[in-house]
Amino acid sequence: MQSLLSSLGTTTLTVLAQVGATMRLLVMTWRRIGSLSVRETIRQMYLLGVKSAPIVSLTLLFTGMVMTVQIASELIRYGAEFSIGAIVTLAMGRELGPVLAGVVLAGRAGAAITAEIGTMKVTEQIDALRCMATDPVTYLVVPRMAACMLMLPLLDIFGLVIGTFGGMLVATLVNGVAAHTYWTSIDTFVVPADVYMGMIKTICFGMIIAVIACDRGMQAKSGAEGVGIAVTQTVVYAMVMIFAVNYLLSSVLF
Repeated sequence: MQSLLSSLGTTTLTVLAQVGATMRLLVMTWRRIGSLSVRETIRQMYLLGVKSAPIVSLTLLFTGMVMTVQIASELIRYGAEFSIGAIVTLAMGRELGPVLAGVVLAGRAGAAITAEIGTMKVTEQIDALRCMATDPVTYLVVPRMAACMLMLPLLDIFGLVIGTFGGMLVATLVNGVAAHTYWTSIDTFVVPADVYMGMIKTICFGMIIAVIACDRGMQAKSGAEGVGIAVTQTVVYAMVMIFAVNYLLSSVLF
């Protein structure tokens, strides 16, 4: 029993220390946001955002298609086929789009950020930056956080359009719902706020992904194994935080 409590206490302290380090890095990053390098931010927007567009598109395309497969037949059975498009779009705009785009970005861009910065850490390149009087947070963290916060809302909108279109294909080709009925339901029941609220979520998710990824990279232990562990921690921590923050934001926004 004593060993169990000791292990639990050690794990709790480790988690709290990691949360504290991440929050400290977040505060430091926001204090240095005025020193943002526009050129480096644009480069990171391309590397982290544009290159993530194909996988985000495929994920949300099939999500919209699967969701339509699940609900269309039941709604048609009860004569509510006029609501298929609205339900798919609302679900994609409010929840599925922001969360899945965030999860995909955490898996792809978050892992890439941690691997890059973790490699710099174990090869002492970050220490070299300090020796050259260059602040690692300003040079490494600020552009990546800004890029994730700017690109994730755009990926969400892009994925929402793709997913809604995928749902329309299934509804018309598989379930025989007229395309006009599908789009009319969206125009009738969906308001711009449903999309805007989802975009607000993605801004928070982008900040979470970037800060956690940079923090885990800077805390990586020596060697390839240490970098691998840091990458795994980034993906796991970012996904857990995305789901937790999504619940909080949904409670407030909706």
